[in-house]
Amino acid sequence: MRIDPAGWPFVIGAVVVAATGAFAVHAALGIPFLVLAVLFLFFFRDPERPITQADRAVLSPADGRVTVAGAPIGREFPAGTWQQISIFLSPMDVHVNRMPVGGRVTKVRYHPGRFLPAFKPEAGDLNEYTEVWIDHGGQTIVVRQIVGILARRIVCRVREGAEIKAGDRYGVMKFGSRMDVFVPTTASLRVKVNDRVVGGVTVMALLS
Repeated sequence: MRIDPAGWPFVIGAVVVAATGAFAVHAALGIPFLVLAVLFLFFFRDPERPITQADRAVLSPADGRVTVAGAPIGREFPAGTWQQISIFLSPMDVHVNRMPVGGRVTKVRYHPGRFLPAFKPEAGDLNEYTEVWIDHGGQTIVVRQIVGILARRIVCRVREGAEIKAGDRYGVMKFGSRMDVFVPTTASLRVKVNDRVVGGVTVMALLS
């Protein structure tokens, strides 16, 4: 299985410490770090996905559980302009992030902030995040990577002006956290709170 490149420094570091401890001190000392290396491999796994092909579809950008589906709960995106879908990622979920729609990237914005628990409503405004604005045939969709207590690093590999396809891999969050997707009010939501979604596969909304 493919491993996201962001994971290899963690895996290799754990293996090196395991080998050093085993040879320099005692073989048993290396076991916990080998277990840690396996856990890192599991966390940064990047399975192939049968990407859903539908021009009007807004795909889930990540695996996880839907915690918001409807009017925006934050301050930066006013109600009446957007609909919000939030996905909470547990440490057991795949953390590779995918593009919800195809189109052209018009803006990539980094917002420094705090590390509140990602499930808190205010985390979307106050926590550190990176958001990407996408022009999809004249309609704007915004996807936001948000850190939490465990996730302290965001990897975003897309740049302004890039032409992207729905389901393209574009980043990862280390470790856990949340993703928000903002769609126009004219879009028809296809998920509800507590639904499980799969990145690149689950259709969360249909654009008008």
